Amino acid sequence: MRSSINRPPTPDANEEPEKEPTLQEIINIKLIESGEKEKLMELLRERLIECGWRDEMKAICRAYARKKGRNNVTVDDLIHVVTPKGRGICGDE
Repeated sequence: MRSSINRPPTPDANEEPEKEPTLQEIINIKLIESGEKEKLMELLRERLIECGWRDEMKAICRAYARKKGRNNVTVDDLIHVVTPKGRGICGDE
């Protein structure tokens, strides 16, 4: 007898029961379904621009790129430098 194509084993129904969504996941789903998540994201963008956060993040990135040399900077470098600073701006008011 020839064997059939190798396939991964079929999981048993008892092995992986459906995971209950967390409250955070439920809220996220409801926000997406209602369209409120996009509205909140737009409001957040507007507020960050109003308080100068976006401009300050740009300035920090540009200064870092000038210091290290434009060709020697990666996106990961910028994220590493900007993230701690970005979390502290606008919340200090």
